[in-house]
Amino acid sequence: MTKINENEQLRVDRLIFYEEDVASIQGVLGELVKLSGAKCALLVDKEGHLVARTGSVRTFDTDTISALVAGSFAATREMARLLGESEFSVMFHQGQRDNIQLNLVNDRTILTVIFDEQTTVGMVRLYASEASRQLTEVFEEKAKKGDASASVPMDDDYDSSAKQRLDSLFS
Repeated sequence: MTKINENEQLRVDRLIFYEEDVASIQGVLGELVKLSGAKCALLVDKEGHLVARTGSVRTFDTDTISALVAGSFAATREMARLLGESEFSVMFHQGQRDNIQLNLVNDRTILTVIFDEQTTVGMVRLYASEASRQLTEVFEEKAKKGDASASVPMDDDYDSSAKQRLDSLFS
């Protein structure tokens, strides 16, 4: 595949969210945080870009978390493949104070829920599963309306910019 074809495919695959999309996503994330008692919820695209966030995010860099979440899912996808699975759609990381629940949504975004000991894993899983379903509906509705974003040009250096950002995180 030539570089031009790869860039064209990236333009087709890139998610573009408009104000009404983000408002719908914010509503789902807000309800998730409220019902589960989580600290915050983030929606991250598979390239590591933050799409939306809700809740308390004062103590950490959401851009870095977003890039690392995407990297973590990419590594987990390879582990799943080695084990004969197509994908692991849910991940959980437990810490001493904080925990992170990750849910793959519609194969294009990752729902990230950060919570502490004030809530339970079961509550987060229950509400994250429902939020994932609702987000899938938002994306399907967006697809039904047709995507006017096909005519929106993407910077030629988008793919190299994403790679440079990940490289800078790990160097």
